[in-house]
Amino acid sequence: MLTLRPRRRLAPVAVLAAAVVLVTGTLAVTRPWSSGPSCPAVAEHPDWSVARRWDEALLDAIRRALPNPPVHARNLFHTSVAMWDAWAAYDPAATGYLVNEKAQASDVPAARAEAISYAAFRVLSARYIKAVGGDQSLSEFDDVMDSLCYPLDVTTTEGDSPAAVGNRIAAAVLAYGKTDGSNETGGYASPDYRTVNPPLVVAKPGTTMADPNRWQPLQIEHMISQNGIPVTNGVQQAVGPHWGHVKSFAMPDGGITGVPIDPGPPPRLGDPATDQVFKDQAVEVIRDSSLLDPTDGATIDISPGARGGNSLGTNDGTGHPVNPATGQPYPSDVVNLGDFARVMAEFWADGPKSETPPGHWNVLANLVSDELSPDLQIGGTGPAVDRLQWDVKLYLALNGAVHDAAIAAWGLKGAYDGTRPISMIRYMGGLGQSSDPNGPSYNKEGLPLVPGLIEVISPATTAAGQRHAALAGHEGEIAIRAWAGNPKDPKTQIGGVTWILAANWVPYQLPTFVTPAFQGYISGHSTFSRAGAEVLTAFTGSEFFPGGISGYTIKAGSLKFEAGPTTDIRLEWATYYDAADQAGQSRLYGGIHVQVDDLTGRRIGAECGKAAWAKAQQLYRGQAPG
Repeated sequence: MLTLRPRRRLAPVAVLAAAVVLVTGTLAVTRPWSSGPSCPAVAEHPDWSVARRWDEALLDAIRRALPNPPVHARNLFHTSVAMWDAWAAYDPAATGYLVNEKAQASDVPAARAEAISYAAFRVLSARYIKAVGGDQSLSEFDDVMDSLCYPLDVTTTEGDSPAAVGNRIAAAVLAYGKTDGSNETGGYASPDYRTVNPPLVVAKPGTTMADPNRWQPLQIEHMISQNGIPVTNGVQQAVGPHWGHVKSFAMPDGGITGVPIDPGPPPRLGDPATDQVFKDQAVEVIRDSSLLDPTDGATIDISPGARGGNSLGTNDGTGHPVNPATGQPYPSDVVNLGDFARVMAEFWADGPKSETPPGHWNVLANLVSDELSPDLQIGGTGPAVDRLQWDVKLYLALNGAVHDAAIAAWGLKGAYDGTRPISMIRYMGGLGQSSDPNGPSYNKEGLPLVPGLIEVISPATTAAGQRHAALAGHEGEIAIRAWAGNPKDPKTQIGGVTWILAANWVPYQLPTFVTPAFQGYISGHSTFSRAGAEVLTAFTGSEFFPGGISGYTIKAGSLKFEAGPTTDIRLEWATYYDAADQAGQSRLYGGIHVQVDDLTGRRIGAECGKAAWAKAQQLYRGQAPG
């Protein structure tokens, strides 16, 4: 737990006396002064570089703040730029992104560590001073500086001291952020977005939409953000629909439309060319919802030998025949399907107390780096580099990629204003069925009928002992077999799967959250994740995780939305691409996206990641200005 304590203030000269030396990735601090406040040596994680320390502090700040993926991706990127430019200042070849000055130092590792720390400290302190949890975050930033023996009151930007270099770089990054199109000074609000649809009141059945193809905000009586922060306004406000106009790292400018990459619109209800696709994708979400019951006994092999290996933008993979690190087949892992589907939805939901998808890929990157250390070869070839060089270069490429992924994805969200599954299913289900023009409850914009999944309620089906008996009184309406919703006691109960009114459907999420406050098309999870996977693949020189496998174990009984899983479930992936694909797939089981959101996001994320890696390499080599 973070301890709040008074800030120490050391004389400016102290920073010039402190020697910070990187030895095989370990930070050692010597303190030549003999009087004044004692300076603690770095105790925890002595193998972390200063760049890693600042990345971890930033991830903590993101976990405290309101979830806002594009804003947090931007903060990750701008902090990475600050650290990179400070590192590059002491490299004769590398090019800075915003500040390309060169500095001299008799002890380059010490100067780099100091310049990086001042640059990161100033950027983070400015960005999180007004954020939720800002007091704790600023205290943690101060603590990092204290642990490194850098005085907080050295604010000069004049001269050639490492502190001044870092402060100058931070000033440049912060000035850049005021004019990058994010509307930081206006609280990141979109200057002109207006929703065309009235709010969907989640607690009431059905919905009314002026345009079923456009996004609809939710009205939730007790709205709580995904990481547990109460939200006073019960009606969602769209997050970031102007983000396509933000300046990118390596992607083309979004132009007047704010769309750097345009794959065209999503399928639309009522459009002759794509109406059936729109309906089919809603059906797919209902079908996935029907699998969220661990009591039905269905099983699935979730081993990397059975799942993964998809072509880009598809789910055509059948797994990997062998682990390339061992040469042996991946052992099978047969688990309860309902448990797996629920675990996948909750794990990748990035909540509660999570760092959002951009930060999640920083967590994965740090774990991978720890596993590869000390054999750190950028691109998988050439001489090994020290951990600081590895970290600053990795963060620049990775966070440049997720920053651009936010711009590309939210540019499309703003341009096409795509609807979400909760609106699609409730709207179409409220209208009727679209399969049989001569049948009851027909409406050309209704849900397609699927026996055993989507049906018209009739007197015969509501008779005692029949499948729709619990829906008696709703004859003529549309029933779907889906997750029944949050149980009264999520610690001990499950919602289960049963026949419910389509107009009452909710996604597998917390009742205080339900669906994110931004448009569906395209999936941010999918775009962020594929962008991150591309960078990790290129940066490490292999698409496979170290050892050919990685993953997380979700303990039995640890789910938050309801009781479960019934046993431990191990999510495992052979490649970074497999992990990224699962992040996208999880959003259908969670009822957050339809397939076009996911698959299009993967393809665009790949473009963002590849472009960021190419741009980062140019900066590493000094071949391109920022």
